[in-house]
Amino acid sequence: MKNEFVVLVNLLKMEPSKQATVIEMLEASTRDVISRLQGWVSTRLIAASDGASVVIYSEWRSQEDIAMMRSDARLVAYFPKIRELATLESMQGHVVLSEAS
Repeated sequence: MKNEFVVLVNLLKMEPSKQATVIEMLEASTRDVISRLQGWVSTRLIAASDGASVVIYSEWRSQEDIAMMRSDARLVAYFPKIRELATLESMQGHVVLSEAS
């Protein structure tokens, strides 16, 4: 099964004491900026139980839309604030299997 959307997965690692702040920042940027951008489909934030990481799982219509998001001036200014609190790893791909009960 191949999903037509491009999936962007970001893994942020931080000190557990910073997780709530990171989540608040991610929620605000998703609500106020990302969800209004061309090509955005959905975003899920997944918080690690130990507080040491957060995963951002988002779906976009194309890789070009992801590139436009990453170059948006509001987000370019926002990224350093996140990097003060967490490290960031990123990857793009497509869903090849999705099952649910």
